[in-house]
Parts: sequence; structure tokens; C-alpha cells
Amino acid sequence: MIVEYKRLEHRPKAMQYSQLLRRIVDFGEDIDPQQEHPARMIVGHQWRFRLDDGFPIVTERDLCSPTKEGRKTLFHMALGELFAFLHGARTQEELVRWGAPWWKKWVTPEKCEKRGLQPGDLGPGSYGAAWRAFPTAEGEPFDQITSIIQQIKEKPHLRTHFISPWIPQYTIRIKGRQQKVVVCPCHGWVHIFINPRTNEMKLHHFQRSGDVPVGVAANLIQYAALTMMMAQVTGYKPVELVYTISDAHIYLGQMKDVQDMLDTDPQPFPTVELDSTITDILDFRQEHFKVSDYKPQLEARVIWTPV
Repeated sequence: MIVEYKRLEHRPKAMQYSQLLRRIVDFGEDIDPQQEHPARMIVGHQWRFRLDDGFPIVTERDLCSPTKEGRKTLFHMALGELFAFLHGARTQEELVRWGAPWWKKWVTPEKCEKRGLQPGDLGPGSYGAAWRAFPTAEGEPFDQITSIIQQIKEKPHLRTHFISPWIPQYTIRIKGRQQKVVVCPCHGWVHIFINPRTNEMKLHHFQRSGDVPVGVAANLIQYAALTMMMAQVTGYKPVELVYTISDAHIYLGQMKDVQDMLDTDPQPFPTVELDSTITDILDFRQEHFKVSDYKPQLEARVIWTPV
């Protein structure tokens, strides 16, 4: 279904991202996470994005142009990672093929050996594995993505259209048990709501942990895109993305870039159009997304984030 966007001049300025950055800077607590780089954190934050106000791509910096360092656009890499996970990808090689190269530093031989994994393997507790091959007591892996799409089509009124990336036996880290994932899923809890009376879809995404200057900027693209993709392949109108972050943080080494973004004047969100001929969620590719009316305030840049 096509999003009925407001005219650009009638869309509000996209202030929510800057407001979260400011809240963390002014009111967050300083912590020392396992990455050994100090961060500033708040617990619990929620955004609500009406899609007719535009597709939520951060406007404080450019996410749709290549960086000076020659990296591809964050917009297209974020979509590539989403498509990879929807296809069940769990290796660096697969992610690179989909256009998401950034997992290399997390799947080194040393890090993978620590988890009992082969080099380049994100593990059976990673996003793609959980979404498409969740382990079951029956022994047959369960495909959450195709099952939820089928359930929406058959019983749209249900309140159980829920997808989880969390496989506890692979993420818990205690004596006598080895973690089976290189990075415990930070995002990917998805609850989809259908109102058959209005033919509308809303998606609530929950994020366990979010590096707001870097990771969250990409994740926001992914779950807005997923909302539109899910709506299109099930025949509903996408109207809202609700986005909850439990641990929202900024690393202290990112503060200069954060201040640069806080000094900008955020603009209305852009228009993103999907190829309306796609009817299977697994058929979407980057070229099926067209961005227009995007007016970022800072140049495309790479912001540091710890391993």
C-alpha cells in the first residue's frame, strides 16, 4: 500500500532525534560498558512516527550520500542488512553480499573462537538465524518471518503478530554456558498491529540497546522500511512506526559529532517510495526504494563507534 504523504511544506520539522540526543547529553548517567569505552545512557525512550509526516531518515546529517571516506550510503547499507537478516544471513560473507560490510570487526577469528564459532559466523543466536530458523522443542527450525506474514493475512485481528530475535540459551552468559552469538541482538523485537476496520498497519519496534549517533540512525531506517514492506505484502496501509529504546546511549568519544548535529536545524522527513509491484517480502532490494525531498544539514560522515 502507498503511504499518503503530506505535502512537504505541511510536514513538521523532524525534531525527535535531536531531542533524544539532547536528553542523553543533559540528563544521562555516565557508565563503563563492556566495550571499555565510557558512555552516557538513559533508560527508556519512545518515539512515534506518523508515516504521512515523512519517512524517518535522520536529517541532522546526510545518510543518503557516500561519505568522503568512500563508504556507500548508510541508507542503502541499512537496507542491505535488513534484507540479509530477512533471508536468514548469519555470516560476514552473506552480509557483504547484501551490502552491509560493517560486521567484519565483530567476527574476527579471535572473537568467534571465544564463542565457539567459525571465523565470520555471527552465530545461531544472531538476527537472521532467529528470524528465519528459531530453534524449537520439536527439532525443526521455525521461520518467524513467513509465518507472521501468513498469520496477518489469515487472522489480521490477532494481537500476536510478534517477532523476536532473542534466543535465551544462546545469549545468556553464565559459568558453564558458552554464548553462541558474537553480539547479542540489540534490536529486532517487532509487534505488528492491524486494524481491519480501517485497513491500517502500525508497527511497534523495541530496541534493547542503541548507540544513538550510529546504530539507531540505521535501525530507524530499517524498521520504517520493514513497516512499509510488511504493509505492502499483506495489503494494508502503513500509518505509524512506534519505536522504543530501552538503553539509549552516546559514547563519550562521539560527543563532538553529537554537538555538531545538535547545532543544526532539523528538516522535515523525506519521501520514500517503494516499488509497488513487489508482493513477496523476500524480493525487496535497495533499488526498490526511491528517496526524494531529503534535505540533510551536515555532510555524510563516519562517526566512531567501539567494537
